[in-house]
Amino acid sequence: MRAARYDRYGPPEVLYEGTLPKPVARPGEVLVRVHAASVNGGELLGRAGKMRLITGRSFPKGTGIDFAGEVAALNSPVPGLSVGDRVWGLLPRRFGSAAEFVAVRPRHLALAPAGLDPAQAVALLAGGTTSITALRDKARLKAGERLLVRGASGGVGSVAVQLGRAYGAHVTALAGARNLDFVRDLGADEVFDYATTGPADLGPFDVVLDTAIGTELSAYRRLLAPGGRMVSITFDSEHMLSSLAYILASTVFGPRRVRFFSGNPTHRLLADLARLAESGALRPVVDTVHPLADIAEAHRALEAGGVRGKHVIEIV
Repeated sequence: MRAARYDRYGPPEVLYEGTLPKPVARPGEVLVRVHAASVNGGELLGRAGKMRLITGRSFPKGTGIDFAGEVAALNSPVPGLSVGDRVWGLLPRRFGSAAEFVAVRPRHLALAPAGLDPAQAVALLAGGTTSITALRDKARLKAGERLLVRGASGGVGSVAVQLGRAYGAHVTALAGARNLDFVRDLGADEVFDYATTGPADLGPFDVVLDTAIGTELSAYRRLLAPGGRMVSITFDSEHMLSSLAYILASTVFGPRRVRFFSGNPTHRLLADLARLAESGALRPVVDTVHPLADIAEAHRALEAGGVRGKHVIEIV
C-alpha cells in the first residue's frame, strides 16, 4: 500500500510517498481504508528528530496520527460497526495514519459525523478532541468565564474558539494580523495580533489555553484570575526541559496551576466530538488539501505558519 515515509530525521524534504505491506487486522482490531489524514504539530517535531527519545532510531518511519475513512474489514464482530461504515479516529501514541490502510482497536475510533466529507472530518478531529479535553475536562470551563486562546487560527485554536463560545465563555483570541477577521468569524468576542499585543496588554482570564506556542508560560500564567486555570498542549521545543520544570513547579507552588496533557482519545470522546459537529456547534476549517505525494509540501506549509485550520492529506 502507499504511505508517507521518511528514512532519516530532518526537514520536510526527507518525506516521500513509499510503499509497505497492507496491514492485517489482528484479533480485536478494525482495518480502516483511510481517505484523509491531517498534519499536526507533533508530527513536525517527530520528523525533525525533536522527539527521538520517544520515536527511537529505527527507520523508515511513518507520519500522521488521525484518519477519516471507512471500515474495510473486521477481524471479529464489533458492536455498532459494519464493513463500509464511515469512521474517524486517532492512532494511540504512534504515527502512521498517512497511509492507505490502518489497523486500530475499536476504542480508538467512532462513526464519523454525518454531513462532513473525509477532508472536513479529519480537519476537525485532532483539534476537536484536544480542545474538548483541554477546556471541558482539564480546565472545566464554565459559562460566563473569560477564556484566552493563544494560536487561535490553527488546527486546535480554531476549534477551541468555537468550543469556548459553545460553552458560553467570553473568548479572547490571539492570532496573526491577517487572521484576525477569520478568528472573529469563528466566534471570538475579542481578537488581538500576537505580534503587537503581549501579556502586559491583556487579562485577567479564568482560563488560558496555549495551543501552539509553549513559551512565556509564566507571563501568561500571571494573567489568571484567582482560581484561574492554564492549559498548555505544546512545549517550546528549544526549551523543553525548562518548560516541563515550570509546569511541574506550578502544581506545587501557587494556586494557578498550569496543566499539560498528551492526548489519547477514546471512542467516547470521538463520539462526543461527532455530536458537537452534527449539532452545528463546531465547523471544520480546512486550509489546504494535499495529495499524499505532496506530504513534504504539507509539512513545509504548516511549519511556515499563518495556517487557517488544518492542512489535510487526501489519500485516494
